[in-house]
Amino acid sequence: MQFVSTRGGMQPASFSDILLEGLAPDGGLVVPQEIPQVSSEQLESWRGLSYPELAAEVIGLFWTDIPREDLDAICARAYGEQFSSVVPITKLDEQLSLVGLSEGPTLAFKDMAMQFLGEAIPYVLEQRGEALNILGATSGDTGSAAEYAFRSKPNIGVFMLSPQGRMSEFQRAQMYSLPDENIHNIAVEGVFDDCQNLVKALNGDLEFKAEVSLGTVNSINLGRVAAQVVYYFWAWLRVTDTLAENGADAAKLAGSQVSFSVPSGNFGNIFSGHLAKQMGVPVFLLVLATNENNVLDEFFRTGIYAPRSRAETLATSSPSMDISKASNLERFVYMLLGSDPDKLCAAWEELDATGTLDLSAEQPRFMPEFGIVGGMSTHLDRIAAIRASYEKSGYILDPHTADGVTVARGFHEPGVPMLVLETAKPQKFAETVREAIDRDPEVSEELADLLHRPQRTVSMPDDAEQLRAFIREHAVR
Repeated sequence: MQFVSTRGGMQPASFSDILLEGLAPDGGLVVPQEIPQVSSEQLESWRGLSYPELAAEVIGLFWTDIPREDLDAICARAYGEQFSSVVPITKLDEQLSLVGLSEGPTLAFKDMAMQFLGEAIPYVLEQRGEALNILGATSGDTGSAAEYAFRSKPNIGVFMLSPQGRMSEFQRAQMYSLPDENIHNIAVEGVFDDCQNLVKALNGDLEFKAEVSLGTVNSINLGRVAAQVVYYFWAWLRVTDTLAENGADAAKLAGSQVSFSVPSGNFGNIFSGHLAKQMGVPVFLLVLATNENNVLDEFFRTGIYAPRSRAETLATSSPSMDISKASNLERFVYMLLGSDPDKLCAAWEELDATGTLDLSAEQPRFMPEFGIVGGMSTHLDRIAAIRASYEKSGYILDPHTADGVTVARGFHEPGVPMLVLETAKPQKFAETVREAIDRDPEVSEELADLLHRPQRTVSMPDDAEQLRAFIREHAVR
């Protein structure tokens, strides 16, 4: 399996290579040269596998330049005892079920991919005798997941950018309290998009990138996307277990479609679902759920992509989705334009020149061809969804998952299971939960202690030169 850039300026590379690179050298995003296909018979043969075993099968379709026994061991470590359970499916009510993705060490779905990268990247570095300095941007959960995955790992430095004052108290404590010397938290004066632009700027500086061995584990890293694809396969298998146990044949199972509602900010999680569908998971709808920063919802309704400025990006009660420029959308647009790098480059030139990308002529294809629909949830919707879930079932949603639940209800089809991807535990957003149900979610003694630990962070303006200087001084060599 080889990988290329959406912008056409990269020689085909192996999975091991793109794990370390993240962003392509031409500024594009890495995509598979061909999307691997999984037949209904192969999918059915995976039904009895554990999650680590399934992860090795799915990721193994992408990571073909590694001995299979090594990949098996990486996945076993990645999805081991650090997870209280691995991707449980919980019925919320007669319409919806939750795909439990927040059972890892940082209580957020980002652990599902980051724990894999925390094993995979050190493996490649050891094989090559190299070091890597990871530069990332976070709106709340990516940062802590990356830091917990790579803390104190040899030959790795982590430089994580976060927007000052834009994360919850728990999110800040989870990241900033880590004492490990290889972890550097940088609070940037701005919003998440400013942090993300800094990551892109430094990754686009090839001389600097080579000087400090710079890489990234944001969702622009295809290794994360590949790891996230796994739980779409897993969820479909679990939802159809009863049919299989009752003797349904392969044709009936293959026709048993499900829908997924995905709280979306940077488009990485739902792009993983799109990739899973292209590979062969029987998906009816991919429901993109946004908060008030609904640039992606507007795009899938109209075909017009119009990222917003820092001033126009709202601070909401689902802060991890306060994003107005979704990096992973480039991968979808590339596929939408026939995987033609020249057309993609022309589209991005239009976006850079005008601030808007008009693909309205392609919009009629979004639903029938790709099965992606969108919707928006507001603060009042989140509060109502959290309250209703708690009163009916005792289950406390976090605000991002509440967005997913709210939007999902508008697209539920009788006879088609609707699965909402849970994004985080409610403990990370106690203030919003308290507003909804007049009580705090229960917090263990260990988690409560996080809020009182000393915090280490560096404040910095939105300035690429200052960031370069800081990384040069602290990079692992």
